Amino acid sequence: MLEWKTSQGLIPYEEALSFMEERAQQIAAGEAAECIWLLEHPPLYTAGTSARIQDLRDPDRFPVYDTKRGGQYTYHGPGQRVVYVMLDLNRRGRDVRKFVQDLEHWVIATLGEFNLSGHIREGRVGVWIERPDRPALPDGSMAEDKIAAIGIRLRRWVSFHGISINVEPDLGHFQGIVPCGITNYGVTSLVDLGLPVTMEDLDVALRRQFDLTLGDIPSDPAA
Repeated sequence: MLEWKTSQGLIPYEEALSFMEERAQQIAAGEAAECIWLLEHPPLYTAGTSARIQDLRDPDRFPVYDTKRGGQYTYHGPGQRVVYVMLDLNRRGRDVRKFVQDLEHWVIATLGEFNLSGHIREGRVGVWIERPDRPALPDGSMAEDKIAAIGIRLRRWVSFHGISINVEPDLGHFQGIVPCGITNYGVTSLVDLGLPVTMEDLDVALRRQFDLTLGDIPSDPAA
């Protein structure tokens, strides 16, 4: 059983964190169903376990929250779909690497519904978009922009935190950090790429593609 929760308006980060921690505890105890929460936050920065202070370029611009999720600095704000995944890896197989890859594939499959090709890059967590319309990088490789970030935390093998996908955020807000510690690449969004996608359009695609990529739970978790 999986609950989909969609919130309107901007949800304070502290409220979201409190809900996720409580729900993860309930799932681990067998007292609640798995949950995927779709929401937006007010402008803020979060720091993962690998965040470097020098990557916080403008610490006074927006509130900064230390988290214990994986990854470095990321931005959340209006126009960005945040997808918090509270899923039980005890039932889905205790393979963290595969789980993160499954989340990446879920995002890529969702973007594919809008005829957009997302890519996974070794050493760069998240989902990337090739930009042949931009000048090549100094090493001659094609320019790429990040469209989705991924960072999870586990407690008793139940995940929380999750994914953020840029629909139509203010891309200038990313300038206060080095997103995910990577300086050679930019950030983009669905609307920035010329796709008139609404948050509701994305939510429909996310739900459909979840069933195709992560929906099946093995009857034997060890299988």
